[in-house]
Amino acid sequence: MKNILLLFFCLAILVACKSIPPEIDKSNSILKIEENENKLLKTIEEFNLAAENAQAGDKLILANGIWKDAELKINKNGTSSKPIFITVEEKGKVFLEGQSNLKIGGSFIHVEGLVFRNGYTPSGSVIAFKSGKENFCNNCRVTECVIDDYNPPERHDSDYWVEIYGKNNRFDHNYLVGKRNRGVTLAVRLKTEASRENNHIIDYNHFGYHPILGSNGGETLRVGTSHYSMSNSNTVVENNYFERCNGELEIISSKSCQNTFNNNTFFECQGTLTMRHGNETLVKNNTFLGNGKPNTGGIRIINETQTVKNNYCEGLTGTRFRAALVIMNGVPNSPLNRYFQVIDSEASNNMIIDCDHIQLCAGSDEERSATPNNTKMNSNIIYNTKKDKVFTIYDDVSGIEFKDNLLSNNMDFPQYQETELKKGFKKQEINLIRENGILSSNTHPHIGPDPLLPRINQTNTGIPWYPKKNYQIEFDNGKDILVKPGENTIYEAVKNSKKGDRIILTQKGKYLESKSIDIKHTLTIIGENELNTKPIITFERSSLFNVLNEGSLSLENLKFSGEDCDDYAGNAVIRTSRYSMINNYKLKIKGCDFENLDVNHSFNVLKVYKNSFADSILVKDCNFKNITGHVFNLDKEFDDIGIYNVENFEMENCTFENIGGVAINLYRGGRDESTFGPILKLRNTEFFNVGHDKRNKYNAALSIHGVQFAEMENLNFKDSKKVKMHLVVGEPVIKLNNIDFDACDKMTSNSDAYQRSNINVKNAK
Repeated sequence: MKNILLLFFCLAILVACKSIPPEIDKSNSILKIEENENKLLKTIEEFNLAAENAQAGDKLILANGIWKDAELKINKNGTSSKPIFITVEEKGKVFLEGQSNLKIGGSFIHVEGLVFRNGYTPSGSVIAFKSGKENFCNNCRVTECVIDDYNPPERHDSDYWVEIYGKNNRFDHNYLVGKRNRGVTLAVRLKTEASRENNHIIDYNHFGYHPILGSNGGETLRVGTSHYSMSNSNTVVENNYFERCNGELEIISSKSCQNTFNNNTFFECQGTLTMRHGNETLVKNNTFLGNGKPNTGGIRIINETQTVKNNYCEGLTGTRFRAALVIMNGVPNSPLNRYFQVIDSEASNNMIIDCDHIQLCAGSDEERSATPNNTKMNSNIIYNTKKDKVFTIYDDVSGIEFKDNLLSNNMDFPQYQETELKKGFKKQEINLIRENGILSSNTHPHIGPDPLLPRINQTNTGIPWYPKKNYQIEFDNGKDILVKPGENTIYEAVKNSKKGDRIILTQKGKYLESKSIDIKHTLTIIGENELNTKPIITFERSSLFNVLNEGSLSLENLKFSGEDCDDYAGNAVIRTSRYSMINNYKLKIKGCDFENLDVNHSFNVLKVYKNSFADSILVKDCNFKNITGHVFNLDKEFDDIGIYNVENFEMENCTFENIGGVAINLYRGGRDESTFGPILKLRNTEFFNVGHDKRNKYNAALSIHGVQFAEMENLNFKDSKKVKMHLVVGEPVIKLNNIDFDACDKMTSNSDAYQRSNINVKNAK
């Protein structure tokens, strides 16, 4: 009898132990589950079988190694105490490559440790919180996962990296970096009622470098769309780190109601947190650090009942829609996809330090004529050590209440016809102290972010076991390779080079290249500075340099001649890949001469193809002489949908002489406002006999179409075709100063909305 009682007692203990839920480690590690529930999987077939038969509490473990073309899919239900796990044998040793993705449907599924790299998704997303059209995921979590440069070969093929459907899901401690194609990095989808009022949490993620896309569709994070913008999403985005997210104007695009963006850090991001559609958004305690980088922005307010408080902006240089703080005008009776009037909103207790611009009633035009109403701008500190004027007011601000705002002593009051506006601003000495990377005021502790919140940076977001990468294009960080004159000596050196190397031409003389040179990584080719004359490079093929995907090129102190080229039309010294380039490139040319590119017609210096995009083209101290074609012709995005070929084009101290085609042509068609390029800076340059070839369809020496910002000064045109401007989209800023025309065609523009001074015309045609 005692033995029987003992047996029942032991069984009771076993049952009780089994009913205890798995222990959850609050430090964000995998839940601890009994060993006999673990299933180590080595093939996709094993995963599919395990996923089909998964039960609450099961743990599906992907074995170390590369899982190629692995489409992981599960539609099962765990429980709050016994989730179903998809995880890895060892973090940082399991890689999903090729055409892989993950689809999760059901409930209480926990995903951890996946790394997507070296490929792209075969479907519309890399990670989807749904396994089928209506099989959404609820109460699920994806944590400590990586999506690293996982892009298709076509830059304008669209996909999402993460799509969140369903309700009560969490996406946290992940690292997403290097998205280069069109499509949102992370999107919260509200297509059906089952995904609205979702209460998702997106927290402690590191959103890494996102290069400029050069078109609409480059948001890092979007919550909703215009179609469902009047629906509540109730999504919380907090404690995330956004690093150099430059895809387009909107880093974050909130397009639904009742979302919260709290305590996120934006580091050197070219764009803004934008309340694009939807109402009742709360934006608080966020930090925007521009460090003086171009086009860095802060917060843009649109729509009703928006609350922007206790945020911190420092060193932001963006203007217009990219300013540190933007309050927009709206469209009367606006359709869902346009701009709703700002009503019942506020921007209070924010700290704006050394930022270049604050824009009020931005976007004011015939369509956007509804000015802000019943809106407050109260108790903000606006401190600037570099500028005394930061406000631009485009329309009637009588619908904005200004109260208790502090300006540093050196600053001017906002200029407006109503003197009452000044009562809302007070100039005084403001003492600030820097702690944890930001400034604060002991005398105004209620202004700026809550000091008790954690400071969000690289170290407390993302994951510790995967290296953070710098994807920016950098030159001259490799080794030096010395090259002497001869046939194909540069070709051989480039073939054996690595990223960041410098090819140094050590002797004057002739370098003949009978093979086209493919530039597959960042590379510098430079003539030895001590040489009295520049090394001469000639070539025989239709192009000398082919800048391919992942390639960037810097040329310095060199002379290029077309004397040895084959007698064909359409040759080029430099051309981009004929195929879509998913990676942006940079081109730097300094102290170089390009001469006698005239063996046949249409001989170009730079020839670009569609779906190629340059972050920047920088040209300085160069001479271009006797060229039958175009020199810099960037016009291959001709669909007129806001796409273009270069973001920044800068030229200084150059000479063009006897050029058949156009010297510089920048083209951006369409009226899309999501981007702010091309940007042109042209200084101290001369144009002699430029543009007269009968094949020059632009009939111009210099043509800028759709350029958004241009500074042109100290230019001299003689016996050349016209300067041709076509201004579209928003409010392009075009500044012309000290330009001389002698025996030239008249300068033409479709609009006179540009600044000009010291334009001198002699012997006008």
